[in-house]
Amino acid sequence: MDDSRVIEIYVDADACPVKNEIYKVAGRHGLRTLVVSNSFMNVPKDPLIERVIVGSGLDVADDWIAERARPGAVVVTADVPLASRCVKAGATVLSPKGRFFDERTIGMALATRNLMDDLRSAGEMTGGPPPFSQADRSAFLQALELAVVRLKRAGFGA
Repeated sequence: MDDSRVIEIYVDADACPVKNEIYKVAGRHGLRTLVVSNSFMNVPKDPLIERVIVGSGLDVADDWIAERARPGAVVVTADVPLASRCVKAGATVLSPKGRFFDERTIGMALATRNLMDDLRSAGEMTGGPPPFSQADRSAFLQALELAVVRLKRAGFGA
């Protein structure tokens, strides 16, 4: 199969709470998974799972993932600016809570993120996101499975 038609999963791993769910779905579909972080991270001993340690520094992991984002790639990140870059490159992008970022939704997600950032910078107490729940984990599993099935229907494969 043409390498540009292969499904790969890129994980923005430093703060990702759903790595085990990603490994489960990737294993079921035989998909190469790249776990990208700034520091050492344990990953399962599996030839399809690759640990990628990038240099330290602001956005180094994001840049590594964004440079490889393309149609057929699935990117898992909570980082909205990274999600925006990957959507523009044609990747399928999911948050760890199972939210799809696409051309329709990324603008609002960026605007909300920037507004919250501005409020925090101005000293407003905005609180944080609600704690990650089992429902979030379940929503993510369903969304990742759906993303892979959609890509396979579109002619991408392992």
